[in-house]
Amino acid sequence: MSKIAVYLMPGLAASTTIFERIALPEEMFEIVLLEWEIPLNNESLTDYAKRIADKITHPNPVLIGVSFGGILVQEMAKYVEPRKIIIISSVKSNVEFPRRMKIAKTTKAYKLIPMNLIANIESLAKFSFGEKVNQRLKLYEKFLSVRDIRYLNWAVEQVILWDRTVVDERVIHIHGDMDDVFPIKYIKNCVVVKGGTHIMILNKYKWLNENLPSIILGTKKK
Repeated sequence: MSKIAVYLMPGLAASTTIFERIALPEEMFEIVLLEWEIPLNNESLTDYAKRIADKITHPNPVLIGVSFGGILVQEMAKYVEPRKIIIISSVKSNVEFPRRMKIAKTTKAYKLIPMNLIANIESLAKFSFGEKVNQRLKLYEKFLSVRDIRYLNWAVEQVILWDRTVVDERVIHIHGDMDDVFPIKYIKNCVVVKGGTHIMILNKYKWLNENLPSIILGTKKK
């Protein structure tokens, strides 16, 4: 029996190191890590998704995306025939966006985000924001690898302007009940992870490692 190919797409600007603790039974699954690329000039999310989908070499892969990566794999699914589409800490349509993101779209406030600060986390960390914030900055420094300003501007805009309103019924949605980026009160029809935050790919990896195999194989109820 051939192994099931599982393609993993990280969140916005994140590196594949966010998956370093994700382990699936090697006799059944082959994990393939996808990475962000710098968008072409005026590249649409649809065209970008096709470009990344072209890197898939296995038939009927499982697509798993985290946060913005979850949005991307839903767009990639148009160009491959996925066995499963699984999103983690993400949304199935813009209807699930929190109010602040909908306001950002209307007001274009997202254009005011100082991307140069995000791109230079080391400089940001030199300021003292208190222990909790500095710990988070250290996490960002380790896991956020894409610092290109053009990518950051493009990625934030693609999230805010995502135009999907009709949910792809094939999508399996795994979401934490303490997610502060996409609050669960706006999310419908998901597998709830208790205590899961927006970065639960890092700190709820045990739950994911225990449950992903049965979710992929369809032996766990949606």
